[in-house]
Amino acid sequence: MRFIDILETIKKRRSIHQFQTKEVPESVLEEIFSYGSWAPTHYMKEPWNIKIYQKAGKQLLVDAIIRSYQRLGMLRSDQTEKTRRSIQAMKNFLIHIPHHALIYFPITSDPVRYEEDYAAVCAFIQNSQLAAWSFNVGMLWTITPYMHDPEFAREVELDADEMKIAAVMQIGYPEKINKPKERTPIVNKMEFITK
Repeated sequence: MRFIDILETIKKRRSIHQFQTKEVPESVLEEIFSYGSWAPTHYMKEPWNIKIYQKAGKQLLVDAIIRSYQRLGMLRSDQTEKTRRSIQAMKNFLIHIPHHALIYFPITSDPVRYEEDYAAVCAFIQNSQLAAWSFNVGMLWTITPYMHDPEFAREVELDADEMKIAAVMQIGYPEKINKPKERTPIVNKMEFITK
Protein backbone atom coordinates (compact mmCIF):
# COMPACT_ATOMS: atom_id res chain seq x y z
CA MET A 1 0.00 0.00 0.00
CA ARG A 2 1.29 3.44 -0.94
CA PHE A 3 1.41 5.93 1.94
CA ILE A 4 2.40 9.53 1.48
CA ASP A 5 2.34 12.45 3.85
CA ILE A 6 0.30 14.98 1.90
CA LEU A 7 1.61 17.92 3.93
CA GLU A 8 5.21 16.96 3.19
CA THR A 9 4.38 16.40 -0.48
CA ILE A 10 2.85 19.88 -0.72
CA LYS A 11 6.07 21.38 0.65
CA LYS A 12 8.53 19.19 -1.24
CA ARG A 13 6.98 19.24 -4.72
CA ARG A 14 8.97 21.27 -7.24
CA SER A 15 8.37 22.46 -10.77
CA ILE A 16 10.77 20.46 -12.93
CA HIS A 17 12.67 22.09 -15.78
CA GLN A 18 15.07 19.27 -16.66
CA PHE A 19 13.83 15.75 -17.36
CA GLN A 20 15.39 12.36 -17.93
CA THR A 21 14.60 10.82 -21.33
CA LYS A 22 13.02 7.76 -19.65
CA GLU A 23 9.28 7.63 -20.27
CA VAL A 24 6.68 7.35 -17.54
CA PRO A 25 4.56 4.20 -18.07
CA GLU A 26 1.07 4.98 -19.36
CA SER A 27 -0.44 3.09 -16.41
CA VAL A 28 1.35 5.48 -14.02
CA LEU A 29 0.17 8.53 -15.99
CA GLU A 30 -3.38 7.18 -15.83
CA GLU A 31 -3.08 6.72 -12.07
CA ILE A 32 -1.62 10.20 -11.59
CA PHE A 33 -4.42 11.90 -13.52
CA SER A 34 -6.97 9.65 -11.83
CA TYR A 35 -5.90 11.16 -8.50
CA GLY A 36 -6.12 14.58 -10.15
CA SER A 37 -9.78 13.92 -10.93
CA TRP A 38 -10.62 13.97 -7.22
CA ALA A 39 -10.35 17.76 -7.39
CA PRO A 40 -13.37 19.77 -6.25
CA THR A 41 -15.68 20.38 -9.18
CA HIS A 42 -18.87 22.45 -9.21
CA TYR A 43 -21.97 20.34 -9.93
CA MET A 44 -19.67 17.36 -10.58
CA LYS A 45 -19.01 18.72 -14.08
CA GLU A 46 -15.42 17.39 -14.15
CA PRO A 47 -14.62 19.80 -17.00
CA TRP A 48 -11.00 18.71 -17.54
CA ASN A 49 -9.81 16.88 -20.65
CA ILE A 50 -6.28 15.75 -21.47
CA LYS A 51 -4.32 15.13 -24.66
CA ILE A 52 -0.97 13.48 -23.91
CA TYR A 53 1.71 13.84 -26.56
CA GLN A 54 4.48 11.26 -26.30
CA LYS A 55 6.76 9.15 -28.48
CA ALA A 56 6.35 10.16 -32.14
CA GLY A 57 3.20 12.11 -31.22
CA LYS A 58 5.35 14.82 -29.64
CA GLN A 59 6.44 15.96 -33.10
CA LEU A 60 2.88 17.10 -33.95
CA LEU A 61 2.73 19.28 -30.83
CA VAL A 62 6.25 20.66 -31.19
CA ASP A 63 5.72 21.61 -34.84
CA ALA A 64 2.46 23.35 -33.92
CA ILE A 65 4.24 25.25 -31.12
CA ILE A 66 7.00 26.43 -33.49
CA ARG A 67 4.50 27.62 -36.11
CA SER A 68 2.51 29.44 -33.42
CA TYR A 69 5.60 31.20 -32.07
CA GLN A 70 6.38 32.30 -35.61
CA ARG A 71 2.85 33.63 -36.15
CA LEU A 72 3.03 35.46 -32.82
CA GLY A 73 6.40 37.02 -33.71
CA MET A 74 8.26 35.20 -30.94
CA LEU A 75 10.37 33.27 -33.45
CA ARG A 76 11.54 34.54 -36.80
CA SER A 77 10.32 32.87 -39.99
CA ASP A 78 13.28 33.68 -42.23
CA GLN A 79 15.68 31.04 -43.49
CA THR A 80 18.86 32.43 -41.96
CA GLU A 81 21.27 30.09 -40.22
CA LYS A 82 20.65 31.83 -36.88
CA THR A 83 16.88 31.31 -37.17
CA ARG A 84 17.30 27.66 -38.17
CA ARG A 85 19.59 27.07 -35.19
CA SER A 86 17.13 28.76 -32.79
CA ILE A 87 14.23 26.69 -34.07
CA GLN A 88 16.21 23.45 -33.94
CA ALA A 89 17.36 24.17 -30.37
CA MET A 90 13.75 24.75 -29.29
CA LYS A 91 12.58 21.59 -31.04
CA ASN A 92 15.34 19.54 -29.44
CA PHE A 93 14.49 20.90 -25.99
CA LEU A 94 10.77 20.12 -26.35
CA ILE A 95 11.26 16.69 -27.96
CA HIS A 96 13.62 15.70 -25.11
CA ILE A 97 10.73 16.03 -22.61
CA PRO A 98 9.07 12.59 -22.39
CA HIS A 99 5.42 13.70 -22.18
CA HIS A 100 3.41 16.86 -22.81
CA ALA A 101 -0.15 16.94 -21.46
CA LEU A 102 -2.46 19.54 -22.97
CA ILE A 103 -5.23 20.27 -20.46
CA TYR A 104 -8.41 21.86 -21.81
CA PHE A 105 -12.07 22.35 -20.95
CA PRO A 106 -15.33 23.36 -22.67
CA ILE A 107 -16.05 27.08 -22.81
CA THR A 108 -19.38 28.18 -21.37
CA SER A 109 -20.95 31.57 -22.13
CA ASP A 110 -21.89 32.12 -18.47
CA PRO A 111 -18.92 33.97 -16.91
CA VAL A 112 -19.60 32.57 -13.43
CA ARG A 113 -19.74 28.99 -14.70
CA TYR A 114 -16.60 29.63 -16.78
CA GLU A 115 -14.71 30.72 -13.65
CA GLU A 116 -16.01 27.71 -11.73
CA ASP A 117 -14.82 25.38 -14.47
CA TYR A 118 -11.43 27.06 -14.75
CA ALA A 119 -10.96 26.86 -10.98
CA ALA A 120 -11.86 23.16 -11.03
CA VAL A 121 -9.35 22.51 -13.83
CA CYS A 122 -6.64 24.33 -11.87
CA ALA A 123 -7.42 22.18 -8.82
CA PHE A 124 -7.23 19.11 -11.08
CA ILE A 125 -3.79 20.22 -12.31
CA GLN A 126 -2.46 20.79 -8.80
CA ASN A 127 -3.83 17.45 -7.57
CA SER A 128 -2.11 15.80 -10.52
CA GLN A 129 1.20 17.50 -9.73
CA LEU A 130 1.04 16.34 -6.11
CA ALA A 131 0.10 12.80 -7.14
CA ALA A 132 2.93 12.75 -9.69
CA TRP A 133 5.44 13.73 -7.02
CA SER A 134 4.46 10.68 -4.96
CA PHE A 135 5.42 8.54 -7.99
CA ASN A 136 8.75 10.40 -8.32
CA VAL A 137 7.42 12.03 -11.48
CA GLY A 138 7.96 15.72 -12.08
CA MET A 139 5.76 18.22 -13.89
CA LEU A 140 6.03 21.77 -15.11
CA TRP A 141 2.74 23.66 -15.38
CA THR A 142 3.19 25.98 -18.36
CA ILE A 143 1.03 28.88 -19.47
CA THR A 144 2.41 30.06 -22.80
CA PRO A 145 1.30 32.44 -25.57
CA TYR A 146 0.57 29.68 -28.09
CA MET A 147 -2.27 28.50 -25.85
CA HIS A 148 -4.15 31.66 -26.89
CA ASP A 149 -3.51 31.20 -30.61
CA PRO A 150 -6.70 29.94 -32.33
CA GLU A 151 -4.65 28.49 -35.18
CA PHE A 152 -2.58 26.47 -32.70
CA ALA A 153 -5.82 25.11 -31.23
CA ARG A 154 -6.99 24.12 -34.71
CA GLU A 155 -3.70 22.34 -35.40
CA VAL A 156 -4.14 20.22 -32.26
CA GLU A 157 -7.74 19.52 -33.31
CA LEU A 158 -9.50 21.84 -30.86
CA ASP A 159 -12.00 24.57 -31.69
CA ALA A 160 -10.84 27.73 -29.90
CA ASP A 161 -14.46 28.95 -29.77
CA GLU A 162 -15.54 25.77 -28.01
CA MET A 163 -12.53 24.73 -25.90
CA LYS A 164 -10.14 26.64 -23.64
CA ILE A 165 -6.56 25.39 -23.24
CA ALA A 166 -5.76 25.80 -19.54
CA ALA A 167 -2.18 24.51 -19.51
CA VAL A 168 0.40 22.35 -21.15
CA MET A 169 2.13 20.16 -18.58
CA GLN A 170 5.67 18.95 -19.23
CA ILE A 171 6.06 15.54 -17.58
CA GLY A 172 8.86 13.11 -16.83
CA TYR A 173 11.28 11.79 -14.27
CA PRO A 174 13.35 14.69 -12.91
CA GLU A 175 16.92 15.09 -14.08
CA LYS A 176 17.42 17.84 -11.52
CA ILE A 177 15.32 19.06 -8.58
CA ASN A 178 15.76 22.67 -7.58
CA LYS A 179 16.13 23.73 -3.99
CA PRO A 180 13.02 25.14 -2.33
CA LYS A 181 12.42 28.87 -2.39
CA GLU A 182 11.23 30.44 0.82
CA ARG A 183 7.59 31.49 0.96
CA THR A 184 6.22 34.69 2.44
CA PRO A 185 4.95 33.95 5.97
CA ILE A 186 1.24 33.43 5.59
CA VAL A 187 0.52 35.80 8.47
CA ASN A 188 1.67 38.58 6.12
CA LYS A 189 -1.16 37.63 3.78
CA MET A 190 -3.92 37.03 6.32
CA GLU A 191 -6.42 39.31 7.92
CA PHE A 192 -8.83 38.14 10.60
CA ILE A 193 -12.04 40.19 10.67
CA THR A 194 -13.76 40.00 14.03
CA LYS A 195 -16.12 42.98 13.95
